[in-house]
Amino acid sequence: MKLYGLKACDTCRKALKELTAAGQDPVFIDVRAVPVGPDVLTAWMAELGPDLVNRRSTTWKGLSEAERAGAENAAGAVELLLANPALMKRPVIDKDGAVTLGWTPAVKAALLG
Repeated sequence: MKLYGLKACDTCRKALKELTAAGQDPVFIDVRAVPVGPDVLTAWMAELGPDLVNRRSTTWKGLSEAERAGAENAAGAVELLLANPALMKRPVIDKDGAVTLGWTPAVKAALLG
């Protein structure tokens, strides 16, 4: 299991802590330190859709209107995420090829049983 996020993200830390306490052995990947490649982001975008871009983040609010407009299609969103890793909604958890987004009750139920 791989958990992609930011080490300073409270939600990522909470997810990591709960998964570990439940006996899982997640590998944490800080997307700023180890950028996610374009092929992986494209696959995530296809599976998770536009929710992969966190439109409520301070990073999003700091973008120009032209940059925000680029996120309206999948290819543009991937380019934006490559340039701004903190723009990714977190955490993205890959468990045996099944990818989830966020740390919602539904995600918890799916991963913690």
